[in-house]
Amino acid sequence: MQGVIKSYDPGTREGTLVADTDRAEYDLAADALAGSIFRMLRQGQRVVFELDSQNRATRLRLGSEVDMGTPTEPPQAAP
Repeated sequence: MQGVIKSYDPGTREGTLVADTDRAEYDLAADALAGSIFRMLRQGQRVVFELDSQNRATRLRLGSEVDMGTPTEPPQAAP
């Protein structure tokens, strides 16, 4: 799944993100950043994530609009 960080407290490592698909909010699991390149998260940062058995966001990775399949301009036909 993909979404954006809504809030993050680096002191407690607690936070919330909002899924792109349905705008559902998910709390971050305690191990959400384990094994990722992230040391900290900022509000509005795009991430790819999975849900654990307790419906918390985990396994955060870098996300981008390309990952979402955002449409691009079609190539121009040659004259």
